[in-house]
Amino acid sequence: MNSAAELLAAPATASTPVTVRLQQANDVSRWDAYVLTHPEATFFHRAGWQRVIEQAFGHRTHFLLAERDGAIVGVLPLAEINSRLFGHSLGSLPFCAYGGIVADDLMAQGALDQAAQALAQQLKVGALEYRNQTAQHADWPAKDLYVTFKKAIAPETEANMNAIPRKQRAMVRKGIKAGLTGEIDANTTRFFQAYSASVHRLGTPVFSRTFFRLLKDEFGDDCEVLTIVLNGEVIASVMSFYFRDEVLPYYGGGVDAARAVAGNDFMYWELMRRACERGLKVFDFGRSKRGTGSFDFKKNWGFEATPLHYEYFLVSDTDVPEINPLNPKYRLFIQAWKKMPLALANAIGPHIVKNLG
Repeated sequence: MNSAAELLAAPATASTPVTVRLQQANDVSRWDAYVLTHPEATFFHRAGWQRVIEQAFGHRTHFLLAERDGAIVGVLPLAEINSRLFGHSLGSLPFCAYGGIVADDLMAQGALDQAAQALAQQLKVGALEYRNQTAQHADWPAKDLYVTFKKAIAPETEANMNAIPRKQRAMVRKGIKAGLTGEIDANTTRFFQAYSASVHRLGTPVFSRTFFRLLKDEFGDDCEVLTIVLNGEVIASVMSFYFRDEVLPYYGGGVDAARAVAGNDFMYWELMRRACERGLKVFDFGRSKRGTGSFDFKKNWGFEATPLHYEYFLVSDTDVPEINPLNPKYRLFIQAWKKMPLALANAIGPHIVKNLG
């Protein structure tokens, strides 16, 4: 059997000039330049995710790069999770809403796809997962669970306010009337306070403080923390990613006091308002699972759901993995987690969530 290095270094076929190899340290700037200009690429294809995933979670990464005549013609960021509790998987990209192959043509796409499948078999994972925005493999098992919400940002602030459905607009105005204000934070301290309290109420394990510090350190101004305050007290906070002309609020939440003053509602409006003033064009509300409160919340803002296509190449698994809070077998765990003291949940949570992806 060929080694993983030989599989990755070999051309897709004897006749094609496309080769696939692992990204090296001196490829990072070229990789990101390619991602920035490719119309199908996303923030989650950026090279910086390799360092974040490796250092925050300790997982192995395999960032595949396709070249033709020395020029990059495709990329595929992959990370491997090997957990006794949740299984062994390879995916593009764990902890990210979007992923999968980005390539210039079918030849480059096929070369990356072939290399990824070969690597999945070499590593003996249960499954290889692609988190596509458009379907790529009609013959692969897929998960019809996640959707994404995107909407154009109007060039005028008032037009964006008027585009919010009436009931949701009233919630935004409630936050404005309460005197909420937004502040950009240079670090993630206040964000973690609001975020950890929020996910604890939902019965979800929290990511580590280190993870968020790494995100901010790696992506700089493209990873922004907006904190909502009232009389100097933290009400809510959101970490957003910026990519080209889009803003993507990705992690966020509020403390217990947020509900009474519509803190989360005001927070997303404040982010949209600031994005409008910056001249951004798209507000990407990110992914949600069907049948959840998050899904309903985004619909209430007038956003339309677009299905995401999570596709699986099964290696040793016989079924698509179902590691998500909607799986009935996790229901008791969620209820117990909600009752756990916050400090204990924050200490234990990162050791669990790092294997969920």
